[in-house]
Amino acid sequence: MPPYQWQKSSYCGQGESCVHVAAHDNTVNVTESSDPTGAILRTTPTAWAALLRSVKAGTTHG
Repeated sequence: MPPYQWQKSSYCGQGESCVHVAAHDNTVNVTESSDPTGAILRTTPTAWAALLRSVKAGTTHG
């Protein structure tokens, strides 16, 4: 696995559970800080941007 340069979410409060994001080889990687050996979600920059737009707009599905 490549050495990712993780960035912590600016919306992370105090505590152990924060979202970390790293870009690598045209992939956006997302993980949770409370379990650094856990799963890494991988997605495309386009899909990540669409998710961020939806979250910022308050759009929900379901």
